[in-house]
Amino acid sequence: MLPICAAQTSDETATELDHVSVVGRGERRQVQRVDGADTRSQVPGASPLKLLENRPGVSLQSADPFASYEWSTRITIRGFPQQKLAFSLDGIPLGDMSYPNHNGLHLSRALISENLRALELAQGSAALDAPATHVLGGAVHAYTRDPAEQFGGRADLSVGSQGSNRSYLRLDSGTWSDFSLLLSGLRQDGEKWKGQGDQRQTQFNGKARWRWAETEWRAFLASSQRRENDYMDMSLDSQRRLGWNWDYYAPDWQRAIDAAEGRFSGGVETLDDAYYRGRGLRNDELGYLAIDWLSGDWNFEAKLYAHRGRGQGHWITPYTPSLDVPLSLRTTDLHIDRSGFLPRLDWAGEQHQFAIGGWWEDNEHRIQRDFYGLERSVPPDQMRFFRNPDVQVFAQDFDIDTRQFWLRDHWRLLDQRLDLEWGFKATDVRIRARSPLGDRAAGELRSRDYFQPQFGLRFSVSDEQELFAAYQQSTASFNAGFTGPFAASQAAFDQFAGALRAEQAHNMEFGWRVRQALWEASVAAYQVNFQDRLLAISQCTGILGCPVGFANVGDVRTRGVELAFDWRPSAGWHAYISASYNDSQYLDDYLDGDTLVPTAGKQVVDTPRWLLAGRLQWQQGPWSAGLSSKYTDQRFYTYSNDAKVAAHTITDIDLSWRPELGQRLQLELRLKLGNVFNERYFATVDSNGFVAFDPQGQHYSLLVGAPRQWFFTAELGF
Repeated sequence: MLPICAAQTSDETATELDHVSVVGRGERRQVQRVDGADTRSQVPGASPLKLLENRPGVSLQSADPFASYEWSTRITIRGFPQQKLAFSLDGIPLGDMSYPNHNGLHLSRALISENLRALELAQGSAALDAPATHVLGGAVHAYTRDPAEQFGGRADLSVGSQGSNRSYLRLDSGTWSDFSLLLSGLRQDGEKWKGQGDQRQTQFNGKARWRWAETEWRAFLASSQRRENDYMDMSLDSQRRLGWNWDYYAPDWQRAIDAAEGRFSGGVETLDDAYYRGRGLRNDELGYLAIDWLSGDWNFEAKLYAHRGRGQGHWITPYTPSLDVPLSLRTTDLHIDRSGFLPRLDWAGEQHQFAIGGWWEDNEHRIQRDFYGLERSVPPDQMRFFRNPDVQVFAQDFDIDTRQFWLRDHWRLLDQRLDLEWGFKATDVRIRARSPLGDRAAGELRSRDYFQPQFGLRFSVSDEQELFAAYQQSTASFNAGFTGPFAASQAAFDQFAGALRAEQAHNMEFGWRVRQALWEASVAAYQVNFQDRLLAISQCTGILGCPVGFANVGDVRTRGVELAFDWRPSAGWHAYISASYNDSQYLDDYLDGDTLVPTAGKQVVDTPRWLLAGRLQWQQGPWSAGLSSKYTDQRFYTYSNDAKVAAHTITDIDLSWRPELGQRLQLELRLKLGNVFNERYFATVDSNGFVAFDPQGQHYSLLVGAPRQWFFTAELGF
């Protein structure tokens, strides 16, 4: 990368990690960074998001040990769900990373974890230049590693529980005439930790750099093919009756037929206790071309990107019979075709650093619901994209036009002891929906807010201590697809669309950071006022796929405190702890039809009050070892708070050996043991959405976290 002028204080400079400050020293907001090399302490193939689970304010939940099973993976930060957070890769928008995604793709599909260079977390509010219009809370920005300056490569082989095996290969060309290239590939395969079914993924990442005169050109290409069998959604009641290891019926096709015909066995009492099988298939291609041009005090950057995605979800449903058997295959097809442009211009003066930029994206998104007939003598075990359905239920086409403009000034005063930052962004998002089949909503929604201000300051009390404070107002655009107002019926949409108001949030935070020779720490306090909350209310069990209810239902107030402490007491020893307290409350009751839902004063769903995390690491010579632990408080999954899942603590251990083999050859052997004490707990609480009440514990929206697992990796570098 070219040296970038001092004016550029965002995406790219955030990844210059000569020293990784875990407390975000020098920032005007609460920002923390993680070095990509830390992925070595994680489960091989784990999502880069796993690196954030020990950071203050972060709750990461998944039914698999990799946090890459997207039906279950959820990240919440300071009470905001991932649908209200910003995610990007090298500054390219990834959307909200929801499972039925309409505006991007999950980070675990865009990036092979070994290619992560750095990860940046903003707990409170996303930066003005973050390419996201749905965001009300924080942001996660990932950055890819660059091609190495010298020729070399790396090969990893991992094995583990449930027959897991994973192969990773990377080749670096080295620099030739100012050009360098990185090529890498991945194949991962393994069984689910309970039930029956493969989890497979193949990926490719390639990156090129070329320096010419005062410019640097960068290109990146990623492709992913993911095939996964689902874990069964449970309820509190079904878990009590059937146990933690209960799953889909597969491969017992006859038992699934019997259940569909009303003949239950082995403790099963309802159709929704289990289905035969569920699957998710995803194919994605993502690429960008970027140019940096440095001229004196000016720096210009532009990025062009494109993303093509196709997905299909499978459920063997007992609610729609075939001619031969009382079951059928229900599929949900997803298509994304988006492209965009991200320009920015930076200028550095003696005291001021100005930046201005924009984001344009055009996105064509399609969803479709179909059914395929099944045969009694042929179990539906093929994991492929199905075509030519027997019954088509509905289809929707969306054209989503996104325009964003932002401006920022960074002003340094008092011999650079005082940093002031101010700016604003303007957003305009138009969604036009067509419904060529079925009764899902068609129409148009537009959300515009041309002045969303952000202010921040940092004051150096001394060389060791600093104070910071920030404020941001954000307006979220409406969503297309399954997670937005168009998921309602046409009649319902026509009734509420004119009254919908875009959600807004006012984020305020302040804090203190200190850095000493052996330790550094930060303490932050925050308040968020979340207005005009839009609520999607499940109307039936997930497999039926009913249109949802949708309305503005009032406000939310969040208050909290966060602590991070990093300590290196002596050579070879490193300790890190974080603690978070979050009080997120609904401020209003709301009406669901004629039913009053008493939510005022209740805790926000899937938001633990307390999060405690720690890691102890030791290194001596070629050996290193680490111990990590995370406590997550109880979480509600009903808006009335009449149903919840218990708190849990997960502890992991990792061990590695890296002998000396010379300057050009490196070998590392790693052993990872996850969930050491085999804690049984519910991870995901909203796989089929939240509901107002669940007094009998019969809402099937809970997914069990992975039990104790082991993984071994051999890494060879040259």
